Amino acid sequence: MALTEDRIAQLPHVPGTLTYFARMAERPHTYAFDPPAGVARSNIVTEDHTLPIHDLRPVGGDVSLDEEGFALVAAPTSAADLDDEDALRRIYYPEAERLIAAATGASRVVVFDHTIRRRQWGVEDRTPGTPRQPATRIHGDYTELSGPQRVRDVMGAEADALLRRRFAIVNLWRPIRGPLQDAPLAVCDTRSVAPGDLVEQDLIYRDRRGEIYGLTYNPAHRWFYVPGMQREEVLLLKCYDSARDGRARFMPHTAFDDPTAPADKLPRESIELRTLVFFDA
Repeated sequence: MALTEDRIAQLPHVPGTLTYFARMAERPHTYAFDPPAGVARSNIVTEDHTLPIHDLRPVGGDVSLDEEGFALVAAPTSAADLDDEDALRRIYYPEAERLIAAATGASRVVVFDHTIRRRQWGVEDRTPGTPRQPATRIHGDYTELSGPQRVRDVMGAEADALLRRRFAIVNLWRPIRGPLQDAPLAVCDTRSVAPGDLVEQDLIYRDRRGEIYGLTYNPAHRWFYVPGMQREEVLLLKCYDSARDGRARFMPHTAFDDPTAPADKLPRESIELRTLVFFDA
């Protein structure tokens, strides 16, 4: 059944405060390390908007990567310890590749990266010496420029041939322990995002410069989350698609504070895999 405006309006929801980019004259950038003395870590100006974040569970079977840009999947893992780097690469990576291939119809899936986030109250993301923190500013992981560049970075000599066919970048996001109530992930229906809403942002590393999308506010945006996600559930996120035939291409997402979460909630622990997804045509 199609996910129509009427169906969305009938879904349970919570009021969530989301951090958007404010429109600005200069190009946004953020340093991924401590910049030189006297240089601000970021020039980004943000603005908060409180919006309904709809419960995805009642319509989870009706959303898809190619339409809305995300999917909720039941996916138990055989990896008992998601902190074990060997088990991640030996068990968890192949599981994810098989799951995403089945979900997308891809001929080949390559996991190239993972990030584990563990909430520490009062700590900002990318603070040296601390775990990665929930990302609380709306973003899309890849752009028109950085999507193909990631293929070149990862696939080496194969890249040119692979870039002649359709490819996508899909993230697999899982709670390490549940129910996840602290800083759940909010995902934006790509059908509600106008092209002009996306803004390129530079990520400046010591040895390279990357590019991601920020999102400027549009009251048409439709947001969803999965209350109380368990370890046996994953969200698939379409972060890039080279196809230009109307399917979802760039899906904005962010962590947010659920105002209905209990005061004694467990600090968020999550793992996200990033994958290159290749198609025969």
